[in-house]
Amino acid sequence: MPITPKQNEAGSYLNPANLVGAYAVIFLSKRTEVDAGYGQAADRMLELAAQQPGYIGVRSVREPGGLGVTISYWRSEADIKAWRQNLEHASTRETGRKQWYQYYELQVCKIERAYDFGLD
Repeated sequence: MPITPKQNEAGSYLNPANLVGAYAVIFLSKRTEVDAGYGQAADRMLELAAQQPGYIGVRSVREPGGLGVTISYWRSEADIKAWRQNLEHASTRETGRKQWYQYYELQVCKIERAYDFGLD
């Protein structure tokens, strides 16, 4: 089933009003042709991130050409730094640099305002 804009990867609703004051980590990436182990690693990172203190949720999309955007939401910058320092995450990040990503950029933003609109 496709993920709607109001759902995170687990299908849970992320209420924009609850995100004000939180932080968004925006990960823009371009994949390589190498796919070996990527799906399992991505699933594991979602599972592991969800266990971290301060984790709120994630949204992710990828177009067929390999360009993707993943936004993870966190309560504080300290929570983001702790996630970055997680050993399993760091190891997977290195594998990503060597095999799965042609390019990526990351931005950390504080959410000052958030709202949504939908016809459903």
